[in-house]
Amino acid sequence: MSQPGVLYVVATPIGNLEDISARALAVLREAAVVAAEDTRHSGSLLSHFGIRAELISLHDHNEAERAPLLVQRLQAGESVALISDAGTPLISDPGFELVRAARAAGIRVTPVPGASALIAALSVSGLPTERFVFEGFLPAKRSARRERLAALAAEPRTLVFYESVHRLQESLEDMAAAFGPERPAVLARELTKLHEQVRDASLQALVEWAGSDPAAGKGEVVLMVAGAAATEGAAMDAEAERVLKALLKELPVKHAAALAAEITGLNKNPLYQRALELAGKK
Repeated sequence: MSQPGVLYVVATPIGNLEDISARALAVLREAAVVAAEDTRHSGSLLSHFGIRAELISLHDHNEAERAPLLVQRLQAGESVALISDAGTPLISDPGFELVRAARAAGIRVTPVPGASALIAALSVSGLPTERFVFEGFLPAKRSARRERLAALAAEPRTLVFYESVHRLQESLEDMAAAFGPERPAVLARELTKLHEQVRDASLQALVEWAGSDPAAGKGEVVLMVAGAAATEGAAMDAEAERVLKALLKELPVKHAAALAAEITGLNKNPLYQRALELAGKK
């Protein structure tokens, strides 16, 4: 019986094609099949480097169906290279079902590291990077987005988001409302590409820029926001805690936190965080 193949999780460039590694090229040339998020996009990449590989699509809508078939090929001794449209697979991209199925089947899964918009953006942001939180894409629905941001308002670590340019201004407005308009932030756009831009400003200044500069509506975006200051995440004093507990007996979390802020004069965001904890929702 043949030895099983290897599933390679291969990072590809996020813009500049020269960022691909020599190892990534070797793996892509030798793999029996390349599983790609978009075969047209990846076909152009492989063609650029003279690689003629069998391509199979693997995206959000077919991964559950395709993963078992690829595992069968791996078990038969073929090696598979998994790539996404850009950057490192599985980081807000497809591939989780395949990796999980391969590992469950005893298949060796090995990374071929390389570009990642998340890490590239953080490295040039000027924000603290020793501890950070990656939130991926925020919900498209505004009410759900605002709820997610409110839950992150007292987070002390640097926050990192991916965002569609079509929702950029709305998301910045919601961040300014949740975190405060003066919270420092960095927007990285079109990293490693011709029109690369890294812009640092307050959230309110970014809102105004996004509403006035046509360039804001183009390209791939990573948004990074400074974590909450220590005072914003400070523990509630005894009186504020008492007020919050009393209000939670009668009101939903959001309303209780808002009323507690009005009564105590404290910032609503840490009160909301504490209300979530008391209500057992965090």
